[in-house]
Amino acid sequence: MEEDKCKEPLLKRKYYENCSGCKVEQLKETKRGLPIRELVSIWIVVLCTSLPISSLFPFLYFMIRDFHIAKREEDIGYYAGYVGSSFMLGRALTSVFWGIMADRYGRKPVIIFGTISVVIFNTLFGLSVNFWMAITTRFLLGSLNGLLGPIKAYATEIFRDEHQALGLSTVSTAWGIGLIIGPALGGFLAQPAEKYPNLFSKDSLFGKFPYFLPCLCISIFALVVTIATFWLPETLHMHHEDNESLDVSYDALESASSESDRDLKQNEGNKKPSKKSLLKNWPLMSSIIVYCVFSLHDMAYTEIFSLWAVSPRIHGGFSLLVFQLSLYPMVERILGPVMVTRIGGILAIPLLTSYSYIALLSGFSLALLINCASVMKNVLSVSIVTGLFLLQNRAVDQDQRGAANGIAMTAMSLFKAAGPAGGGAM
Repeated sequence: MEEDKCKEPLLKRKYYENCSGCKVEQLKETKRGLPIRELVSIWIVVLCTSLPISSLFPFLYFMIRDFHIAKREEDIGYYAGYVGSSFMLGRALTSVFWGIMADRYGRKPVIIFGTISVVIFNTLFGLSVNFWMAITTRFLLGSLNGLLGPIKAYATEIFRDEHQALGLSTVSTAWGIGLIIGPALGGFLAQPAEKYPNLFSKDSLFGKFPYFLPCLCISIFALVVTIATFWLPETLHMHHEDNESLDVSYDALESASSESDRDLKQNEGNKKPSKKSLLKNWPLMSSIIVYCVFSLHDMAYTEIFSLWAVSPRIHGGFSLLVFQLSLYPMVERILGPVMVTRIGGILAIPLLTSYSYIALLSGFSLALLINCASVMKNVLSVSIVTGLFLLQNRAVDQDQRGAANGIAMTAMSLFKAAGPAGGGAM
């Protein structure tokens, strides 16, 4: 009896009966094993929001041509660039706002609203009858779909500490797979009356709106995901702890190794320590800066590589899936997210340098090395990004996590918008 009492913690965290965040914490304490249900939930939500981003690129040239806005054929790419970048512009303008909303009202409402926006505006984009309708619907889709930042915070909070790397790996993996499947759907399903005249007549809805079918399929998937998200548990704590000495003391004990004596005295005196400004949080801002640099690099690489060779994207996507869901969590536990990011960045330098020498080869050896380099590039990129996700979400408290991810998404979107232009020019 006495030994059992000695094993019990001196201070226990107090849980609030009507707080959904507390219920999640209680469940995490008792649940063991791989959280399959949570992983699948995050997977389908992220896949839902990533599919519309790149699904338009295979048919965008033909869509702009059919709008008859370009006076010359050479101008089609000019107008297509505006439609392609309008999504990123909208997301850059509103990501911080959606992060703040997620910190104030919860992650779940922002996630649900984001999936609903995919259903509505992706469908309307497929029904676009002119250039301005296309650019407006894409802009609204980007600005109203702000779930990518909150879903990263959600993936950090829904899992136990040992599964956080796996949760964020699921986010980056689903995102990458969506960017692979999206163009495949767009290219396969666009202009169905021309490609499959036995199934679709030119007088049908899909004949009048030749780019509606891929958008409709993605929107139907998003509708199913929207219904499923209503069963997601909320992870944000909805209560005030200003006068709860046990809670504050417990938090102080947990973070005693990293807090100053002054902060500990404030906690003991039942005063909630003032929150550090996110812009002055150097661990957060440094990880965001590195994230932006690698995002710029990734987009520039994608632009250049597509001009240099035909990319075997399905092989890269498969390697991303296998590595992230099997090896990355183990590597992260051994080395930590900082070391994984450093090693990934260092190895990327000789890998990218080798491309100029690979181009001198021909035949089977050329195809083999290009495939191997593409696989390795995808693995390194997603390892770096997942490591930075972990650093960003661990650098702030829960009530600032949504805003922190919003800042990261805003900065990343701006850098990704500049990536294709800079890469193509160079």
